[in-house]
Amino acid sequence: MDTSWTVGISAKVQKQVDKLPSDIANAFYFLLIELKKLGPIRASWPHYGKLKGKDNDIHHCHLNKNKPIYVVIWKVLDKKIRIMEIKYAGTHENADYRRFN
Repeated sequence: MDTSWTVGISAKVQKQVDKLPSDIANAFYFLLIELKKLGPIRASWPHYGKLKGKDNDIHHCHLNKNKPIYVVIWKVLDKKIRIMEIKYAGTHENADYRRFN
C-alpha cells in the first residue's frame, strides 16, 4: 500500500521559495520530502502546529530558529487520497495567517 502524499506547490509559492536564502530553501525542500513521505503532521519541526480557526487541517512550522524567521503553511485537501498543498513559504512577518482560516 502506497502511503505517500501528493503535495502541490502553486507557481506563486514556487516564486516565494525561489526568493528564499539558500539554506532556508534547502530546509523547505527537506520539509517537502518529509511531507510527501510522512504526511502533514511534522511535530519535529520548530513551532509546528495547526492554525487555530475554522479549518483545523491547516498546518505550519518554522524553517529556522533565528531572525528573520521563515515559515511554511500547508493545508490538507483530502485525507483519504492523501493530498495537501503548500499555501505560503516566506518570512513570519509577511505571513497573513488570517487569510488561511
